[in-house]
Amino acid sequence: MRLLFSIGAVLVAGMFAGGDVAGIAAPGPKFEPPKSQPQRPAADRDAQTVDVELVLAVDVSYSMDMDELAIQREGYAQAIQSKEFLQALKLGPNGRIAVTYFEWAASSDQKIIIPWRLVDGPETADAVAAEIMKTPIRRASRTSISGAIAFAMPLFDEDPYRGLRRVIDISGDGPNNNGGPVTLARDAALEKGIVINGLPIMVKEPSYSTMDIDNLDFYYEDCVIGGPGSFVITIKDRDKFKEAIRTKLLMEVAGRTPERPVVPVADREPRVNCLIGEKIWSDRWGR
Repeated sequence: MRLLFSIGAVLVAGMFAGGDVAGIAAPGPKFEPPKSQPQRPAADRDAQTVDVELVLAVDVSYSMDMDELAIQREGYAQAIQSKEFLQALKLGPNGRIAVTYFEWAASSDQKIIIPWRLVDGPETADAVAAEIMKTPIRRASRTSISGAIAFAMPLFDEDPYRGLRRVIDISGDGPNNNGGPVTLARDAALEKGIVINGLPIMVKEPSYSTMDIDNLDFYYEDCVIGGPGSFVITIKDRDKFKEAIRTKLLMEVAGRTPERPVVPVADREPRVNCLIGEKIWSDRWGR
């Protein structure tokens, strides 16, 4: 079982005051640096080491309305600039992270908004936030979480920095309905020592036109996320959108890992069919 949080239950202040976050860590291999990574001089390696390599993968499918997309953009920009985020950054062993930000929809539709950037203080955080906000908002068809994960994995090989942890952070408001099965993409990432966290967006009632589902949070927990300490933060209130994004980034930078024992996912069946999105699409449009 993986960590599942409602935004109202996560106390950010407690994280940095030594408070524990309840939950069970997800299964998955521990991160090991790629064996093929060329050796660098010790001083150079130290300069290139970051606490986490963080891929922000953001859903821009048509089920997200323009207001949600704008709030989402603002939420990431403001979170990276926040004093809480900068405080968490400095608490890490290296005091810096590497981050890249891309938007996704169908399995063949991913667009990098921010290539890899080093964030090590207010100036670099402000620069990343400005890059996020200056790009025009777009929308696109279909929802391929598997495509987003597959696109994200090789980005770590292109990153000039090397993180103590590698994390893919996926936000979205619906299940996978395009591309390969999401569980296969998830498992491929876990085999590489990559952790996947999720931000399921559930601010609207499920409707036929948008292919929303009930219990999207369960779907993300059982079918999408994985790796040591992986977690889900669910947004069910539009007013909590930005707060949820900030909390998620704080936890990822802080590298919070629960102390409870790992429970293998194979010990139980998923509570939501991991192919539910593909089934709904097939039932409605026959392809």
